[in-house]
Amino acid sequence: MSEYDLIVLGSGPGGYVAAIRAAQLGLKTAIVERENLGGICLNWGCIPTKALLRSAEIKHYMDHASAYGLKVTGQIEADLDAVVKRSRGVAKQLNQGVTHLMKKNKITVHMGDGALKSANTLTVTQDGKSEDLTAKHIILATGARARDLPFAPADGKRIWTYRHAMVPAERPTKLLVIGSGAIGIEFASFYNDMGADVTVVEMLDRIVPVEDADVSAFLEKALTKQGMTIMTGAGVESLKATATGVSASIKGKDGKVVQGDFSHCIVAIGIVPNTEHIGLEALGVVTDRGFLKTDPYCRTNVPGLWAIGDITAPPWLAHKASHEGVIAAEAIAQELGNKNAHPHPMDARNIPGCTYCHPQVASVGLTEAKAKELGHDVKAGTFPFIGNGKAIALGEAEGFIKTVFDAKTGELLGAHMVGAEVTELIQGYTIGKTAELVEADFMHTVFPHPTLSEMMHESVLAAFGRQLHM
Repeated sequence: MSEYDLIVLGSGPGGYVAAIRAAQLGLKTAIVERENLGGICLNWGCIPTKALLRSAEIKHYMDHASAYGLKVTGQIEADLDAVVKRSRGVAKQLNQGVTHLMKKNKITVHMGDGALKSANTLTVTQDGKSEDLTAKHIILATGARARDLPFAPADGKRIWTYRHAMVPAERPTKLLVIGSGAIGIEFASFYNDMGADVTVVEMLDRIVPVEDADVSAFLEKALTKQGMTIMTGAGVESLKATATGVSASIKGKDGKVVQGDFSHCIVAIGIVPNTEHIGLEALGVVTDRGFLKTDPYCRTNVPGLWAIGDITAPPWLAHKASHEGVIAAEAIAQELGNKNAHPHPMDARNIPGCTYCHPQVASVGLTEAKAKELGHDVKAGTFPFIGNGKAIALGEAEGFIKTVFDAKTGELLGAHMVGAEVTELIQGYTIGKTAELVEADFMHTVFPHPTLSEMMHESVLAAFGRQLHM
């Protein structure tokens, strides 16, 4: 039996970061992984999808080369096999990087399926052989998987989850995407740029429904302009795979049911936490709709047992998981007497979200509607990309930045962006929210020219009637 200060079950962006921080704080640490170091995000999620989307972005620019005064001779073709191969190569490189980090930080890696025997004992099984590991503390970071349609589970041939969509056996010609959250919209954008005829079906009244309503409306117009068919307030009532495609019955917002035939379908309707068969029930761990309930320091109700990432409450984002990993590791080290550990509680209001479609979407904090619903006296300002010199020079004049403030206190309540490179810009507002900056702090900051970031300044000014370039 091997003994540790901390065992981490799962090596995704939450698990491996938790293990590294714990090791840095002097804890004897082990990590248990059943498949690939780096977890879903690195191997089958965040990173390889961004590699795919980068290829799609370059093709998009090549298709519009004439807008930049350039000529492309001959037909532009997407070699989907080569695009996917590049994506898998990126994932492999980063997987090797995590392996190196485990060795560098002297973290013991146990490959196999892990299950709790008690709050301080984990049984690891691989190839029929089992080993018990013990630790003063255990962090559960087992992540989640795609949710299936109950009446049409993914088969990997015609009905796909995101994982199938990353390594397609063939190129979709007519694609149905069910769900318009980040995953659904990213794959819709990718395959649209790859030449597929894409239809997106969203049950709610707007796409990317967690975003500000103005962002949703703008993105729907942009994607429709790119050739996509967007159906909101609609639901798929039946879905049947055939040898040559997929047949769907779709009920529109008018109540009418239409039949559609597609070559493939991507189901992106949410996630299911990987909490089965890991011993939670016997320990009485409290859950909410299958997700583990934790306090702001990632403790479960069972002493010594912690949980981070996609098996806990939303938002289900890699960077949230990583940050929780650091919080949990610091809290554990503090409980074990390390005076250099300084845990801080997680504040979900300061977690940014990014969607890497074309155009990109990014946000942090409250939407304007939610801020008003919570009783804030709101001042909101919007500034368009068309008013920014750098955006025009880049040929990226579509989009806007919106900021939402409390009129009485000047507190930044939320920021919402759609347009080129906004997934990089959002961190400026995230820092501002975390540091509790007010409108004057942003107004008095000097933003470099010419940059897209100047729109952040102008949006703040606009909220208070002081915009300069519009």
